[in-house]
Amino acid sequence: MGAALIGVVAGVIVVEVTFLLEQVIKVDDPVGAVAVHGANGAWGCLALGLFADGTYGDGWNGVAGTVRGLFYGGGWSQFGAQTIGVIVNIFWFGLASFALFWMIDKMTGMRSNPSHEIQGLDIPEMGAPAYSSVDVIMPSGKLSQQSPATHRKSKF
Repeated sequence: MGAALIGVVAGVIVVEVTFLLEQVIKVDDPVGAVAVHGANGAWGCLALGLFADGTYGDGWNGVAGTVRGLFYGGGWSQFGAQTIGVIVNIFWFGLASFALFWMIDKMTGMRSNPSHEIQGLDIPEMGAPAYSSVDVIMPSGKLSQQSPATHRKSKF
């Protein structure tokens, strides 16, 4: 029953976080990586602290006894540990991602050419169309012949 509930909650989370990112915050996440791996990954960690039933974990990481979540008599200790882990991950990877993307933006830039965005980035970035049955047309009405990544300019 716990696994079914975890899955139902995960299904709701992925849809709602995708909607929040794209419609409210206006962040483009075309493959849903933040919703699936970020939000549902956090939910999975928290779910362990809630639903662990004590059938595993004895002696793991040098800790005697099995892992029990809040709903199976484990008290707040496991759920608290899972919550701290989620918060630390959000903070650490948020900071590390910001630093990495800031450096990339300063070195090569993070934005593509606006006409390439409208056209689609398959040819400008990869040098080949993603769908062979579709002609890629530039907004000016011409087929794109530009080589990959020619729009980037180094700031060095």
